[in-house]
Amino acid sequence: MKIAFYGSSLVSSYWNGAATYYRGILHALARRGYDITFYEPDAFDRQQHRDIDAPDWCRSVVYPATEEGLRGVLAEAGGADIVVKANGVGVFDRELLEGVVARARPGALRLFWDVDAAATLDEMRADALHPVLAALPDLEMVLTYGGGPPVVGAYEGFGAAACVPVYNALDPATHHPVPADDRFACDLAFLGNRLPDREARVEEFFLRPAASLSDRRFLIGGNGWETKAMPANVRHRGHVYTAEHNAFNASPLAVLNVARDSMAHVGFSPATRVFEAAGAAACLITDAWEGIEQFLKPDDEVLVARDGQDVADHLAALTPERAKAIGEAALRRVLAEHTYELRGAQVDALFKAAMAERRVAA
Repeated sequence: MKIAFYGSSLVSSYWNGAATYYRGILHALARRGYDITFYEPDAFDRQQHRDIDAPDWCRSVVYPATEEGLRGVLAEAGGADIVVKANGVGVFDRELLEGVVARARPGALRLFWDVDAAATLDEMRADALHPVLAALPDLEMVLTYGGGPPVVGAYEGFGAAACVPVYNALDPATHHPVPADDRFACDLAFLGNRLPDREARVEEFFLRPAASLSDRRFLIGGNGWETKAMPANVRHRGHVYTAEHNAFNASPLAVLNVARDSMAHVGFSPATRVFEAAGAAACLITDAWEGIEQFLKPDDEVLVARDGQDVADHLAALTPERAKAIGEAALRRVLAEHTYELRGAQVDALFKAAMAERRVAA
């Protein structure tokens, strides 16, 4: 079956936290025989900060971020069996979603894949004319990056025919243990772009512990932090390319995950960083959110912090031996239960079931 997937970027993680999610799931689907084309706009300097070349398992189409470029890629939607619009493309999001609905051939599956469901749902509650609300009656399925029962219930309440979370996971061929790298040596590292709905939580869970533990070393990676005032013991790394993620995660004593406001509020939304860190056998400290036990066991496979003081206490008590044990336990758990191969099998089953229902209905 042919998939036409309209997303932010497959080849670049620059201002694009969903890149490894797309790569992991779509590569797993390609291994199951799907013929995939990924359409992404040339926008936000992503093409100047590529992490990977166009993969051999997927046709990659980079189109000009113009109305003419948009028309060109939407014209190809009619040749696919499954047409997917992901949220957060950044340009022509409304037009892409409307185009997917209008241009898909009769009998094709039309999907919205939401990699920021909590925020999208907040927008829908505030805007009765939101494009996703308008599209839901014509979509066979909504897939989400996470969110658990609260997100499923909200989407179905808005009229989605089906809503299924497809959680982040690990691609062990990409994220795995490596030797420590002095460039990333520190006591606690955090990787994430500076975003309005994340910054206050980074201040609480990362900068506050850094200020209280002046004798410890902290490292922050990601875009946008260069203008942020920070304690003297915090070093800013800037954009960290995907190829550097393993060393970034494997070199510190511990790494920190901080959810965005909306994801922390809803819960059941582990970021890609959670599985990347676990894949590198890193000792992960995460802010508290509902549903974490579904992915990693607190105290044994992950350390959970309610606030910045908890982070500081975890770090002060953490020995290299315990950090190693937690990281190794996390790696075993994600390899057993949370790989993109397993997520690919889940999505494959969803697609086949939906196609079978269409045939019966026809």
